[in-house]
Amino acid sequence: MAQETKTNSDAILTRLRRIEGQIRGIHKMLEEDRVCEDVVTQLMAARSSLDKAGLLIIDRHIEQCLTVGLSNDDALSNLKHSLRLWFRFGGAAQSQQD
Repeated sequence: MAQETKTNSDAILTRLRRIEGQIRGIHKMLEEDRVCEDVVTQLMAARSSLDKAGLLIIDRHIEQCLTVGLSNDDALSNLKHSLRLWFRFGGAAQSQQD
């Protein structure tokens, strides 16, 4: 299990480094006054990558923190609580308009 956790962490960290690169690329595109459509395309790609990283982290959280050593009822309760948090914060980002 320890090796699987390390592999999972490495995959998440690799994905996050890639997202950092995407964000730096967007910053550079704005400095270079690139076409808006190109910037928006890259922004959406970074957002999608961040969503995927979030899902990997949620998977890890479910497997390692919410269900280990608990009864089915307790594990289900923990899972429901985590899903509510995920949707509350994920939904808030989508509904904000600046």
